Amino acid sequence: MTAADVLLWSVTIAQTMLVVAMGCYTYRLIRGPRAQDRVLCLDAIYVCAMLLVLTVGIRTGSQIYFEAALIIAVLGFVSSVALAKFLMRGEVIE
Repeated sequence: MTAADVLLWSVTIAQTMLVVAMGCYTYRLIRGPRAQDRVLCLDAIYVCAMLLVLTVGIRTGSQIYFEAALIIAVLGFVSSVALAKFLMRGEVIE
């Protein structure tokens, strides 16, 4: 078993686990009793999506996936801050 085979298997296992985690978070997003639970699930989903894009980038060796993961991370952080501010004050723009 070569190093490339080990990398391929480990990336495949990581992608499978990330998809399962995203499914669990989606279930919790739908069933969440409070808005705070839903925001937390959205945060976890965007982190999993970013990691999934990174694993696809590792598998294909293309640089564009790493840039897409960076954009997902920045947009996810900004949306988390906006949602938290909305839940705390009831408005986003002051």
